[in-house]
Amino acid sequence: MKDFVRVAKSLYKVCDQETVYEVNKEGVKAYENFEFALTNAPLLLMPYLNITSKLCIDACGEGLGSALHQTQFINDKPVEGPICFISRQIKPTEAIYGGSKWNSFAYCELWKNYTTI
Repeated sequence: MKDFVRVAKSLYKVCDQETVYEVNKEGVKAYENFEFALTNAPLLLMPYLNITSKLCIDACGEGLGSALHQTQFINDKPVEGPICFISRQIKPTEAIYGGSKWNSFAYCELWKNYTTI
C-alpha cells in the first residue's frame, strides 16, 4: 500500500500505552482512510522466476516501503502488480541518515524478507 506509514501513523499513536484514547473526527477519518486503503490494496500476483521483476522503493523520514512487481498477462491483458512488498517505520537510530541510505534500507528489508519466504 502506497504511503502506508503516513496513513497508519495517527492510528499507531493511539496504540501507545501513554496515550489517552479519544474518539474525534480526525481519528475516525484516519481509521476510515486506513480501512479503505487496506480493503482496496492490490492483490499479490503469483511470482514467476522466468519473468523479469521490477523493484519499486519508497523511503522518507517516516518509513520505508519496497515492492517487487511483475507484468503478467491476466485475461490476455498485461497487468503489472506486486509479487512481494514490505513496509515499516524508520527507527530512531536510522532517522539521522538521508534519502539514499533509506532507499538502501528499503532494498535490504525487501530482500531479507523475500528470501525467507
